[in-house]
Amino acid sequence: MNKFYFLLVLCILFSCKKETLKVPVKKAVRPPALILTDERKVQIDTALLNTFKSETLIQFYLSSENKTVWGNLKKRTYVLSLLKKSDELGLNPDDYKIKALEKFEKKISSLSDTDLANYDTLLTYNFELYLTHLYKGKLDPKKLYADWDLEEKTFDVNTALVKAFNKDKLDSLAENCQSKSYTYKQLLAALKIIDTYPDDSDIKKIESPDKTKITLNDTSSALINIKKRLLFWKDMSGRKDSLTEIYDQKTFESVKKFQERHGLAADGVIGVGTISALNFSKNKRKEQIIANLERWRWYTNELAENYFIINIPNYSLNVVEKQDTTLVRNIVVGTSKRKTPIITSKLRTIVFNPTWTVPPTILKEDVVPEMKRNRNYLSKKNITIYDSAGNAVEPAAWNENNPGKYRYVQSPGYNNSLGVMKILFPNHHSVYLHDTNHRNYFGRNNRSLSSGCVRIENPLELAEHVLDSSDVSVSWPKEKIDSIIETKKTISVKIRKKYALYQWYWTAWSKKNQLIFRADIYNLDSDLYSKLRD
Repeated sequence: MNKFYFLLVLCILFSCKKETLKVPVKKAVRPPALILTDERKVQIDTALLNTFKSETLIQFYLSSENKTVWGNLKKRTYVLSLLKKSDELGLNPDDYKIKALEKFEKKISSLSDTDLANYDTLLTYNFELYLTHLYKGKLDPKKLYADWDLEEKTFDVNTALVKAFNKDKLDSLAENCQSKSYTYKQLLAALKIIDTYPDDSDIKKIESPDKTKITLNDTSSALINIKKRLLFWKDMSGRKDSLTEIYDQKTFESVKKFQERHGLAADGVIGVGTISALNFSKNKRKEQIIANLERWRWYTNELAENYFIINIPNYSLNVVEKQDTTLVRNIVVGTSKRKTPIITSKLRTIVFNPTWTVPPTILKEDVVPEMKRNRNYLSKKNITIYDSAGNAVEPAAWNENNPGKYRYVQSPGYNNSLGVMKILFPNHHSVYLHDTNHRNYFGRNNRSLSSGCVRIENPLELAEHVLDSSDVSVSWPKEKIDSIIETKKTISVKIRKKYALYQWYWTAWSKKNQLIFRADIYNLDSDLYSKLRD
């Protein structure tokens, strides 16, 4: 019997051991071997590498058999110069311990083996950190925002660095890590432009004028500082010592130029929005540019061949095909309370004559209060209430104490909340692009008015364009689409051409050597900048 138990225990131990052998072990990817020259090299202690708490750094030095790698003066000083002038790319040199690195460099010839190892690892760690920040930003948007749905960017910084090191192409490494998009490059240009402006601390804040608005030929004490701001930003030319309190024609034209650069109604009327934009200091505008550079590093580095790109604060949608902008549309986006989410996705389907199911937020905040006041509220909007069995419920029988147990569906038609079409794409936020029954909204300057989805001006022209280019075997003329709309029947059409969707957020860029800004409608810029400099 004892032998039996002994054999049983052995079997159990053997089976457990066998089971553990099946557990896969994730191995770190070793970078290629580094090609080292004959400059001074010292061994790096593993304990030193462990102090950085970076698996990436440990793997990097495996490629040099744990020997120092930055003996070459040209390579070393080039890396130091990049870190020192990282502010030219909107980064913070203090993030890369530049002062400590420069102290080591000044006494490089007299460094002990221990100090040389310290210098080498510190330089590698901070250069890789710099490259990573250039590639995908310093901060993680998923940790900052619940409604940002971007593809995660992965970066094998070791392999990139080793290849550039071995081929002696460190000078192109930083450039290759950055976005190739036009907007990103225009943001870098904007950073250079704003650095050419002088200090503006002597220009006082513009106080609210006596009148709500200042119009042509008005007189106001606020105009002195308004003119100083216009001169500072080069929207107006002239001398500061000749400024008056009269709103003359020259100032009027300058105000319109300023308004256009800031996405305001370029009517020359100086109201709250114009004064708010004028009161931004040079430093605040520079911080805004830096915050936008960080956001663009979160976005994909390589845009698709064909795509829709939406800039939420600019209320604009551009269709780009093979690097050519083929259509531009005004849009309406979500309010600050019901923000339009940031999304990278792919277009899938166009739905003509869609129904609209009232979403939970609108049900709670809009529909339920209105229904309690007037039971016919939904019927006037052509919305039918359905119970869990799919049966229509009369408004009089609606249970106001349990509104969530029903579905609320609006029938297709010109006055449907989604208008006469919508475009679907995979996302986790139940949003889409669509027409609207509030078509007058597109005439407004501030179009942060929706409940989160993006509304498109003249959407049927967009549908015609997309479907015509999607399927060469089937034509989609305007007459065909119009006839579908007239039926008021819901029809779904697959988009066969591959279009990416970039629904993004940026409030600054440059154009023809001019700085362009938009109102930060979701109040993201200042908070992001402060986190970047923490």
